[in-house]
Amino acid sequence: MADYFSGSVEFGLNLSKRIYYGKGSAPSPAPAMSRSLSKSPEGYLPTAPMCYAVISDPEKVENPDIRSYQPYVLGQCEPPALIPLELHGVAMEVECSLDTAFVTVTGKWRVHCVTASSTCDCQVAIPIGEEGSLLGLEVDGSGRSYHTELISLKDEKDKNKVAKAKDGYFLKSHIYTVKIPQFRGGSVFSIKIRWSQKILFHDGQLSLCVPFSFPSYVNPAGRNISKKEKIFLKVNSGATTEVLCKTTSHPFKELLRQAGKLNLSYEAEVLTWSSTDLSFSYSVSSNDIFGAVLLQSPFLRDFDEREIFCLYLYPGNSPDRKVFKKDVVFVVDISASMKGTPLDNTKNSLLTSLSQLNAQDTFNIIAFNGAVYLFSSSMERATEEAILNATTWVDTNFIANGDTNIMLPLTQDERDICNFVKSYVSSGQSFRTPRIYTFGIGLYCNHYFLQMLAQIGRGHYDSAHDLDSIDFRMQRLFSSASSVMVADITIKSLEGLDSLELFPTHIQDISFESPLILSGRYSGTFPELVKVTGTLADMTNFVVDLKVKREKDMQLSNVLSKRHIDQVTAQAWLLKSKELEEKVTKMSIQNKVPSEYTCMNIVLVQSDEGKKAPEQFLLQKAYNKLSFQKLELNNQNLFLGGLNLGFGDLKATAENLPPAIKEAKPPEGLLGKAASNCCGRLADTCCGMCLLQTCTFVNDQCTIVCTQICAALACFELIKCCVELCDCDCLQ
Repeated sequence: MADYFSGSVEFGLNLSKRIYYGKGSAPSPAPAMSRSLSKSPEGYLPTAPMCYAVISDPEKVENPDIRSYQPYVLGQCEPPALIPLELHGVAMEVECSLDTAFVTVTGKWRVHCVTASSTCDCQVAIPIGEEGSLLGLEVDGSGRSYHTELISLKDEKDKNKVAKAKDGYFLKSHIYTVKIPQFRGGSVFSIKIRWSQKILFHDGQLSLCVPFSFPSYVNPAGRNISKKEKIFLKVNSGATTEVLCKTTSHPFKELLRQAGKLNLSYEAEVLTWSSTDLSFSYSVSSNDIFGAVLLQSPFLRDFDEREIFCLYLYPGNSPDRKVFKKDVVFVVDISASMKGTPLDNTKNSLLTSLSQLNAQDTFNIIAFNGAVYLFSSSMERATEEAILNATTWVDTNFIANGDTNIMLPLTQDERDICNFVKSYVSSGQSFRTPRIYTFGIGLYCNHYFLQMLAQIGRGHYDSAHDLDSIDFRMQRLFSSASSVMVADITIKSLEGLDSLELFPTHIQDISFESPLILSGRYSGTFPELVKVTGTLADMTNFVVDLKVKREKDMQLSNVLSKRHIDQVTAQAWLLKSKELEEKVTKMSIQNKVPSEYTCMNIVLVQSDEGKKAPEQFLLQKAYNKLSFQKLELNNQNLFLGGLNLGFGDLKATAENLPPAIKEAKPPEGLLGKAASNCCGRLADTCCGMCLLQTCTFVNDQCTIVCTQICAALACFELIKCCVELCDCDCLQ
């Protein structure tokens, strides 16, 4: 779908050359693209929140203020062209709390490319940062107001509507698009987008990167149009020590600096909009392991009346800390479903991870499909010779074929595997249980099974929904697994609490790449100090007393909601619990975070006439929100699909289908329409007089031959070659 979208934008930019802006007021042209780049699906993908006019009828493409009386354009745009709208103002607010950032981007856009007497739909594209989650969307202008809301998915009808939803989908794993209907040419509207994303931790620093790089062609035409961009950045580390700013992408001004807090602001009148993503890194000054416990009462309408707590431990910046010796077993799926890029990237990541082992570490490799293949019958020391032998073995045996059968290497299947590992961990073994780190590729695997397995095994889970990110993300997961500095962590002083619920249920280790964050709900009186114990890499005891404080500035329910929803969803899957599913639904609607049991849809709040929804409807909506009941849907609601992962696809796994990536597919029948689309686009991009003059030199036999050749080329999608070879400048 990415190349489909990028091609529509490229066509839209060419189509927008019809627009006349007046003498000396032409907008910045789109950058010239090489043939190799134009073939890439990344060519015109958004690198910041963007809005596009969806154009099916090219005749309506015109400056709404100045008529240029362009020649009549034959045909329709199928698929529709996407013309980037003019950006007339943008502001971004980023709130960093612990390891989560909440991003709000507000933009003012103008429909500059459609006649004032016409309307068009608008496509909103939202590139979201690391492990991001869309939280909400508000649209105001052109006589209409929209906003998103989450509803419960209880009956099959709603589930089918979501499955067939076409108003919202992923272009790629990190780019979500939403179509908003009916904006009049020349109108100005504002869009407010809110999402959350993860703050990464590496080498003692927390870093954040937010997509904020706008292309030159969204700059409005005209010299007297003010362009002001704003960024407000708020950091609340929860600590009592100073926040040290390391790097910034924009020239921020410091507004506030307190213990554990930092506020920065950037505001400027610019000639062109920001062409750089917002990047920011910081650290909390401490050489040793540090942390605290934060407490907060639930808000007034919270369905869970228990108190909230959050315990965090950061590894500090000391380079002298030792890490545990590593005994690693890699278990890799080499079935036919992994053929091509997935297995190639997995193999590269595995070999890179082997090269990072020390000589005293040990390793083994298990590959499975319909059978099991062992590199060695016992653990091997990571000597140069052993790693060389392993590389040769991987090159020989990592050939994608056969069935996917995880029962063979692990002797069980999904829920049985989780229950087996759970019983083993809780059986009171005198020796340290193995840590389990899991990694999922695509949407056909059950990500909640992998999350639960990693949680029970006191490890970590990660995934790749984009094939290009497999290598990087697998290496990052291995770095976290191989840099453990404190293991076997236990929390004292919580035994006296009532109704204690802990996330995650099995406490993970502290590594240089992954701080420890525990959270949950409780009733009773929380102790003033919490003792944390563990084992250091030199086998000595680790003990720290954490102070407990009431948190006022950070909304813990928002910060913790995504991880709580994911972990309760995994428990609901493991236990097949309808009660836990209902709990996830309530948590999702209350905190406005998508889940497997809710759906996000767009609701029309105000009509073209400026009339609000009936009072009875608003009262019913308020009641349903308070009681977490399902709101009756009507034709004005637009379902947004693709915001959840699902629980895998056993049929696709059994059939060895390649991993499904988090990307929508082009509309069905696209190839069948290729010939007609080709002719339509040819008519759209050629002026009528040139076409008539050309036809006078062509006889009937030549016309028939050319038609047959063009149809054949279009059916095989080779017409793109002709488009690239053509240097026609008719529209300029």
